Amino acid sequence: MRVSRAQAEANREAVINAASRLFRERGFDGIGLKDLMKGASLTQGGFYKQFESKEDLVAQASRRAMEHATRRWSAVAAESPDPLEAVIELYLSTGHREEKSDGCPLVALGADAARQSEEVRASFQDGIQAHLEILDELMPAAEGPEDRGKAMAMLSLMVGAVTISRILNDEEMSERFLDVAADEVRRIAASAGKA
Repeated sequence: MRVSRAQAEANREAVINAASRLFRERGFDGIGLKDLMKGASLTQGGFYKQFESKEDLVAQASRRAMEHATRRWSAVAAESPDPLEAVIELYLSTGHREEKSDGCPLVALGADAARQSEEVRASFQDGIQAHLEILDELMPAAEGPEDRGKAMAMLSLMVGAVTISRILNDEEMSERFLDVAADEVRRIAASAGKA
C-alpha cells in the first residue's frame, strides 16, 4: 500500500523524534534500526526510503534533540521573572539528572558525539552555539567577548555537573555536585560585565 506524501513526512518526523529520545537514553550504538523504527511505531522496511543511512538519522535526531533543549531553556526563561535562575534551576536539578530520554543531549551523548561524523558534530555545535546565545542574553550586563567566555564556562560547568551527577551512586554526593555547580554558575553570571 502506497503512503501519501503527507503520511511519509509524518512517519519521518516520528522516526526523528523517537530516535532523538532513544539515542539520549541508550547512546548512538545502543540501539539498532529495528528498535528505532519500532520506537516510532513503524516497520524497519521504510527506513531507507526516509534516510540515507543510520548516520543521516543520527545527525537529524541530534539536531532535533539540541533544538528541543534550547527551546526548553527559552520557554522556562520566558515564564520566569528571573530567567537565568529558572534555567539554572531547571538544568542543575535532580529531575533533569533523571531525565535520560528527554534530558540534555550534551550530557547524554557528548562523548559519543565527539566520535561521530562531521555532520553529527555540526548538529551539536549549532546547538552549543544556541545554548551560549541564550546564556549571553540572560546574563546581567553581558557585553562582549569576555562575557562569551563566561557563557562557555557556565555551559561547561553545567554539562559537567549533570554528567558527573548521573554517574554517581551516592545520592548525596550527586546532589552536592548539582548544588555546587549552580552556586558557581550564579557567581560567574554575577561577574558578567564587571571586567
